[in-house]
Amino acid sequence: MATVLGIDIGGTGMKAAPVDTTTGDFVADRHRILTPHPAVPDTMAGVFAQLTSHFDWTGPVGATFPAVVKAGVARTAANIDRSWIGTDVAATFARTSHCDVTVVNDADAAGVAEMEFGAGKGRAGVVMMITLGTGIGTALFVDGRMVPNTELGHLKLGKQEAEARAADSVRQQEGLSWAKWAKRLDEYLLELERLLSPDLFILGGGVSKRHDRFIPRLTTHAEVVPAGLLNEAGIVGAAIAAQQAAGTGATMHAQPRAAASPAS
Repeated sequence: MATVLGIDIGGTGMKAAPVDTTTGDFVADRHRILTPHPAVPDTMAGVFAQLTSHFDWTGPVGATFPAVVKAGVARTAANIDRSWIGTDVAATFARTSHCDVTVVNDADAAGVAEMEFGAGKGRAGVVMMITLGTGIGTALFVDGRMVPNTELGHLKLGKQEAEARAADSVRQQEGLSWAKWAKRLDEYLLELERLLSPDLFILGGGVSKRHDRFIPRLTTHAEVVPAGLLNEAGIVGAAIAAQQAAGTGATMHAQPRAAASPAS
């Protein structure tokens, strides 16, 4: 069994669990600590170390991060402090945890987990994972190959960014009914469909547990399904990323069986 610690860093909470990367299952109960505010490097690195210490962890760690991440460095800052921009996130967390840390975009990690073990397993074509939480994250796959750091939650819907209208946090803050929120989400998905013509939308984040309240109200031509791993996908995807980085140094990907070459 290949066990790797996965840490999912969000705007409200930082969650961790050791993951069996051959099955996607948690090896121990998840542990969660509130994301500090302001979410600056020093304070977040301290919480990161608390999470690894909770599991007495000394091996590889995979971590999601709500930003465009290239070679471990944050290039944007979504729902965290802007002081992270240009910061080597992996090195910052490695310094306090004393672990080998791999950092990836949060939605990309969730998407990889869903393509490996969840709703996207075995699916070819164009698949888009959308995480609905504090903001909106996206991960795009073409025949199982990921296009990293898409950040399509920042598409404009009228005068606002999509995540300012249709994130789950907005639903809660504005007290929107499921019908009203589903209408906003539908506008967003229809715009993505107009631009990218996906075959499948996978909707994740904590709100995916209530998918029966809003998915039946959506009108896209593409199939829409809830995430199979629900809100655990980020942790699982982070662990997969760390395992791949430790084993091959390659960037993470997911290759569904249905996407094999015709000759195979």
